[in-house]
Amino acid sequence: MKPANRLEQRPPKPQATPRQRQLDELLVLRELLSPADVPPDLETGEELLYLRPGHSPQLIRRLRRGRFSVADTIDLHHMSETVAREVLLQFLNEAARRRCGCVRVVHGKGLRSRGMPKLKLMTQGLLRKHPAVIAFASCRAVDGGTGAVNILLRGKVAPSA
Repeated sequence: MKPANRLEQRPPKPQATPRQRQLDELLVLRELLSPADVPPDLETGEELLYLRPGHSPQLIRRLRRGRFSVADTIDLHHMSETVAREVLLQFLNEAARRRCGCVRVVHGKGLRSRGMPKLKLMTQGLLRKHPAVIAFASCRAVDGGTGAVNILLRGKVAPSA
C-alpha cells in the first residue's frame, strides 16, 4: 500500500510542437524563394473562351454566366495528357450522342505542372477542333473558375433558371 501522505511527482509534459505546420511554412518559403518554372508571358489563370463562327454572341455571355444546366461533368485531374485526351474525347462523343446541351470539364489550373498547364491547353485545343462543340467558357468562381470549363454542344440546350 502507498502511504497516504506522499504526493506522486511526475515531470511536466512537454509543450506540443506543431511540426506539420512548421513543415508547411518551410515548404511555402522554399517555393516562394525558388525560381518560377512558368514563363512570365504565360498566365495559368487565363479564362478560356470560344464561340464557333455563325452563332450568336449571346450564347457565350449566357454560358459565362452559368445560365445553362450542366448535364454531365468529368474531372481530368491526376491524368497524363495522353490518357486525359482519350477520356475527354470519349466523354464529348458520349455527351453528343446522348444530346446533352451543356457539360463541364474540370481540367485544373496547372499549378503543379512543370512549365505550362498541359491539361488546360490540351482541353482548349481539343474543344476548338471537336465538331460537336459550339462554344466553351471558363466557369464562374463557384463552379471551378479557370480550372474548369463549361461546354455548349450541338443539339438540345436547356437554360437553367
